[in-house]
Amino acid sequence: MRHAYIAKQRDEHGRKAVAVLPVHYPKELFTALDLLAVEMWGPPGAPVSADAGRVQAYVCAVVRNALAFLASGRADACEAVLFPHTCDSIQGLATLVTDFGGWSKPSFVFQHPRGGPRPSSRAYYLSELGSLADGLAGLAGRPLEPEKLREAVRLHRRIDAARAALLDGRRRLALDDVELYRLLRRGEWLWPEDHLAELEAATARLGPSDVQRGAPVLITGYVPEPGTLFEVLCDAGAFVVADDYAAVGRRVVRPPAALDLADPFHALAELYWAAPPCPTRASDQVGRMRYLAELYRRSGAAGVIVHEQKFCEPELFDVAAVKKTFAGLGAKLLYLEGELETELSGQATTRLEAFVEMIAATARVA
Repeated sequence: MRHAYIAKQRDEHGRKAVAVLPVHYPKELFTALDLLAVEMWGPPGAPVSADAGRVQAYVCAVVRNALAFLASGRADACEAVLFPHTCDSIQGLATLVTDFGGWSKPSFVFQHPRGGPRPSSRAYYLSELGSLADGLAGLAGRPLEPEKLREAVRLHRRIDAARAALLDGRRRLALDDVELYRLLRRGEWLWPEDHLAELEAATARLGPSDVQRGAPVLITGYVPEPGTLFEVLCDAGAFVVADDYAAVGRRVVRPPAALDLADPFHALAELYWAAPPCPTRASDQVGRMRYLAELYRRSGAAGVIVHEQKFCEPELFDVAAVKKTFAGLGAKLLYLEGELETELSGQATTRLEAFVEMIAATARVA
């Protein structure tokens, strides 16, 4: 499906596609330059070539599978690839794919500043934005026009608003988790205006009262794979009421009401620090724990699922603090760990079903 969509965008609109590794990057730059960002979260399943063996077995499956995918030629519909500094392993791919992976097209990197919005970190972020914008403009064959960038910022704020409405109004939305996550993740490869149309059609289905039934859970982790996790949750009698996946909820920005677009690069910097805290951006751990505690209280979740990918260092660094935070709140918590499988294992399914049964019983007693 994605290859057909990429071809259609190229043939009908003249848009070049750029493969993008997880997680955070200024997508507005791509939109302003008429470049299609196509995110590469692995993909899930077994590596598609032996090149995954060029990195250590204790590197996460997202990195191993991405190296194998790029080396296999299956990403050749894209004209370039972007490596945000989500972790050292993804950053290292920028060298590996050209040295060992057979990738001969342009490779871009994007470094995140460390720490809060200090003058030095703001200056660094603006410098990274400018460097990436120059590289993408060269790929697009056109200069970046400030007004185009302002339009792109406005468009992506409408997308954020629609995604926030769906996540915040989860109890009133007549979609199951499988349908909702499939919709939200289509934004990883659709042209933004196409994705916005789908999101706004879904927000029209938000009702005036709750329609979701079952045990509400808060889920946090890196990427919602495998998708069968949501099928198991639904069948067990639960639904996701609050999302803190790096791939989903942590990328929904709720900016200040009055975002100054006079300088769109400075506006992007404001949005960067307005995003929910995420360990892949080296966010303050204490601040992130406060954010998760508030999300739990506000959502009315009956339990918490921590769903991580094995060997994902930025995420795993926070797991002990996450467990301690929710224990302090008296929250029931289930920890699941996977390796980007296409199906949830039988053991994980049983644990998930038992957890839902437990929190549902607790909710009835309360």
